[in-house]
Amino acid sequence: MSESEAFEPLPAAVPVFPLTGAVLFPRGALPLNIFEPRYLAMVRDAMAASGAAHRVIGMIQPKGGGKNGAPPALYKVGCLGRISDYRETDDGRILIALVGISRFRVGAELERDTLYRQVMTDYHGFADDRHEPAPLDAATRAGLEEALRPYLDARGLAADWEAVQSADDEALVTTLASVLPFEPAEKQALLETITLAERAQTLSALMSFAASSGPSGLQ
Repeated sequence: MSESEAFEPLPAAVPVFPLTGAVLFPRGALPLNIFEPRYLAMVRDAMAASGAAHRVIGMIQPKGGGKNGAPPALYKVGCLGRISDYRETDDGRILIALVGISRFRVGAELERDTLYRQVMTDYHGFADDRHEPAPLDAATRAGLEEALRPYLDARGLAADWEAVQSADDEALVTTLASVLPFEPAEKQALLETITLAERAQTLSALMSFAASSGPSGLQ
């Protein structure tokens, strides 16, 4: 993120895309295949918006299903994302990529005349999301790599260890937190950690638990 982007105003209200298991992290990337009418409308409106809301949507996980036809409750923390790539397909879908800007806490849900939901946003406590994080200390980085190997072995998976070891700290932590198939609540715990070091330590703990639990402990 450039210095100018780090100081751009953030929108006080955003449209949200509630999607179980899909967690966006600051400076992370998330590809999305949009096909539901309400979210097609959301993306098109975001592309047409001006100011701080231009090309911006919020990713957030729902908490289970709604009752009696009501929309599901939302987790309290989501992540604002900017649409960095946009492509419409011949069959009516929209393919986008989001780049994470900053986490936010969900405030009041807005009364709306749109098909999609919109919430007020509170960025308090997440100012550091718009700046490069401090690197991991050697022990935390080593612990992360050491936890990854048995986790992958337990699943019969392999990794490009040269790429793992050469990746910078934030890229490795964000990639693993994004792509490994943890439960939604575990994904949310990773999102809500304050620092990169805390996220790396939580990630190591989750991988170690899954590896030591055997096949029954794997999702």
